[in-house]
Amino acid sequence: MELFSAILGDLASRSISYVMDRYCNQQPAAIDDGGRKLRRLLLRTHTIIEEAEGRRVTNAGMLRQLKAMRDELFRGHYVLGTFRHRALLRQEEEDDEQVRSSFAISRFNPAKRIRFCSASTSSFQDLESMIRSLEDAIADTKEFIVFLMSCPPIMYRQPFSTHLYLDKCMFSRQIEREQVIDFLLQIDPDPHGSCNDIGVLPIIGPALIGKSTLIEHVCRDERVKSHFSLIFFYSGDELKHETVATFRDRCVIKHQNNCTSSPKTVLLVIEIVGDVDEDTWKELYYSSKNLISPGSKIIITSRSEKIARFGTTGALRLKCLPTEAYWYYFSADPDEHPKLTSIAMEIAAELRRSLFCAHVVGALLRVHLDAHFWCRVLECTREYMQKNLILASEYPHDLNTDKNHPRYAWRISEPKPVKYLLIYDSYQKGSEDAEVPTITIQDLLFGEASARGRFDILLWKSQMPPYCSHICSCVI
Repeated sequence: MELFSAILGDLASRSISYVMDRYCNQQPAAIDDGGRKLRRLLLRTHTIIEEAEGRRVTNAGMLRQLKAMRDELFRGHYVLGTFRHRALLRQEEEDDEQVRSSFAISRFNPAKRIRFCSASTSSFQDLESMIRSLEDAIADTKEFIVFLMSCPPIMYRQPFSTHLYLDKCMFSRQIEREQVIDFLLQIDPDPHGSCNDIGVLPIIGPALIGKSTLIEHVCRDERVKSHFSLIFFYSGDELKHETVATFRDRCVIKHQNNCTSSPKTVLLVIEIVGDVDEDTWKELYYSSKNLISPGSKIIITSRSEKIARFGTTGALRLKCLPTEAYWYYFSADPDEHPKLTSIAMEIAAELRRSLFCAHVVGALLRVHLDAHFWCRVLECTREYMQKNLILASEYPHDLNTDKNHPRYAWRISEPKPVKYLLIYDSYQKGSEDAEVPTITIQDLLFGEASARGRFDILLWKSQMPPYCSHICSCVI
């Protein structure tokens, strides 16, 4: 009886394995077909977006549709990257299983086959859903393309798909840029009326989210430069102790247009870190009304939500990039580097959508397009996040540190940390400040700097306006 039961059990195991083999062998072909179809749809979507990027689109509805298409593009690449990531993991696990099976009594493992097939089914469903979504998005672009052809071309445009080199162009802020420009170019319906208020647009967002970069791109736009006679910049921590005289002295002229025939309209950009004292704001605002012409505008940026109360229109809030867009920032060319694409997905997940960390880690990754090196960066990134979470009780999102809460780092070349680098007191310098540290964070992490004690290091230098250098103090 026991022999009969054993024979039946073996036959059942082999039957299940046979059925699962047939089912699992059919799925890869369907998934590969879906992957190829998704790549073709992504190429078509990318072509439409790239054409739109090369034209001056001002219509609000078209901008919203363009943003939706861009989101679908990021999501599509993310789904495709996830599919490839799972395929690589599955292939590695199957290879390991083949090695182990040579030492095992039985090669049949129905439970593991079911798990593989379940993952394949999930990938196939994700691909199918993404394909349908992209097909619908492309089908809805017929009128969009017709209207797009009437939009004037931009003389100079930045490349859209540059992957690790996207720090050289403003990434995924085109919609916000057009919103700010639209506010600035709005004409006062009654410039000589009794209600001579100056339009104020608050822009709110956390540290290093791209507020200054957005403003710089807006102010460099030819439409804005030709609309305003003067563009003033003010930068400081807060306005609490400013008077009208000291405020005026600290303003810097960023642009002066002597050719305009329009009234002397002024754009005043106020960049602060914290809140604004109510009385100080009222004094500055009402004195500005008496000094500048109707049609002038004010943009105020801060990390504080409280500045929203000063706006004559709704505040513009800058948020972190979606997960799909953030991963796209890290992705190497998926066709040439499938393994790197898989590692990039894990690195992006560890950095939790921090743009500043993306710039610093991205600079490390582009040194070597090598899977072993990227794996080492992933390992160090994971350890860095976990160790600083334990020591500081928070994730080190933006290295916005002080003496009481330093960040801990170490050399990538060391298997285990031997000496820690204490990083604190981060700050930034503008492009007009010529002196910046010669030692970079990469020099320290690669062990190429022999400095000891306390010194300043260059964390990251922006390759686009306003070309800020991010610096911090370091102790070894």
